[in-house]
Amino acid sequence: MNDIFNLKRFLLLFKKVIAERPTQTVGVTALLLLLSFILYAGAKMVAGFGTAQNLTLIWGMAGGGFFLSSFMFGYFNTNAGGCSYLTLPASFFEKWLCAILIAGILYPIIFLSFYHLVDVAFVTAYHNGLDRSSIFYRQQLESVYSFDLNGMIAWKVYALFLQLTGVMLVGSLYFNKIPLIKTGLAVCLLFFIIYGLNWLIAASLFQNVNDAGPYDHVNIQVGKEAGTLILPAALENTFHIAIAFVIPVILWFLPLARLKEKEF
Repeated sequence: MNDIFNLKRFLLLFKKVIAERPTQTVGVTALLLLLSFILYAGAKMVAGFGTAQNLTLIWGMAGGGFFLSSFMFGYFNTNAGGCSYLTLPASFFEKWLCAILIAGILYPIIFLSFYHLVDVAFVTAYHNGLDRSSIFYRQQLESVYSFDLNGMIAWKVYALFLQLTGVMLVGSLYFNKIPLIKTGLAVCLLFFIIYGLNWLIAASLFQNVNDAGPYDHVNIQVGKEAGTLILPAALENTFHIAIAFVIPVILWFLPLARLKEKEF
């Protein structure tokens, strides 16, 4: 067991990663937080609070996790860097766990804390700036509120974070050169292939197909009316759970197997 995980050895590895790569860890995190703040402020002015809250959470949480994860195993862009990393006095499990801790645990905690503080600050400033004597005061007050981090939209973003971060962790180990771009292109290509094939299959079975989501729904135009075919509830729930949690778990553990393969 000591060969696989040792707390003291793991903490030394974690300190080494942070100390030797501050730009790729602390610097990238700080940049993502700054860009999230700018996005929130800009989107609020242009499109209002609701849009600003949703866009910032999606960009900062899911997009930020995807971007940060591309640096977690960025040692293999050169043979010397890869060899140096593989010969570190730490197990493949500890190296994997270090990346998971930074990108999958610490970053979400830091981002969500920052996001909530920014959101509360902007919402409070808006509420304090309202004219209490206005007949529309109550309506204006209740129209803007802090984002619910335990709501349906938030949980969809959390699932997206798990998916994109998992994909990037895998991509950063399989693509040694510019993994961010290559993995991003691979994700886009896979998305278009899946949706394209799904639409072709739906179009071969039904006429006047407007839209078709893989294992989700088919929207059909019938005259001036539109109808939607959906999966049975049990199958739909199974598919959504698999997409949101089962596949991300597989993706997050694939780098562990890849690291073990590289070491041996």
